Amino acid sequence: MTGQDDRGDETPLEPPRASDALGAALGDAARRMGLDPAEERSTGHVVWKAMGGWRGVLESVLPSLAFVVLFTLRPDALALALGVSVGVAAVFTVVRLVQKSPPSAALGGLVAAAAAAALALWTGRGEDNFVPGFLTNGLYGTALLVSALVGWSLIGLAAGFLMGEGTAWRADRRKRRVFFWLGIAWAALFFARLAVQLPLYFAGDVTALGTLKIIMGLPLFAPMVAVTWLAVRALYGRRDG
Repeated sequence: MTGQDDRGDETPLEPPRASDALGAALGDAARRMGLDPAEERSTGHVVWKAMGGWRGVLESVLPSLAFVVLFTLRPDALALALGVSVGVAAVFTVVRLVQKSPPSAALGGLVAAAAAAALALWTGRGEDNFVPGFLTNGLYGTALLVSALVGWSLIGLAAGFLMGEGTAWRADRRKRRVFFWLGIAWAALFFARLAVQLPLYFAGDVTALGTLKIIMGLPLFAPMVAVTWLAVRALYGRRDG
């Protein structure tokens, strides 16, 4: 977006303040995850840190895995499967609190597991344990897709503030194009999860649904993080300090 000053020259219009706040928040979140292309880190190191290491992997996988295994073995014991799933998430949260480490990841998993379990217990249907995940995927996918289509890619906002240029990347055609396609790719990941898992939900196949949720979780998240990090690194190059 451009405007003209008194001399008739085109000058960039000031971006909305909301984009500054959102970009700064996204950039800070990416930095906390270890996604800082300005640092001299290998791709493998960055991806592993973004996943949270072994603890992050276990916090992401074990609650769902426990539910799937127990429900498959005893479909009539829904409360047991849900209780163990929430209990596993609670253990991770307690461990983080005891070790005085940031509990946000485990707390998020605990809240999500508890909400999903409450819904499934209320309806009495094991497949409803996955409904909150559908809503999350739909929300993230839609936000990423819309932001890319309107030219304010969330990936670009995060990278811009992470790399110290704010929203100036929008004046660079190459960066806009890269961030557009990165946003589309991330949106496609979230929508692909819905496309594969929703038919299983309506079919009531809890075992297959839970298994595919795990498979389409970190195993797909990690490559997308790697691609995004490499693309941003290529756009901005290596910087000192």
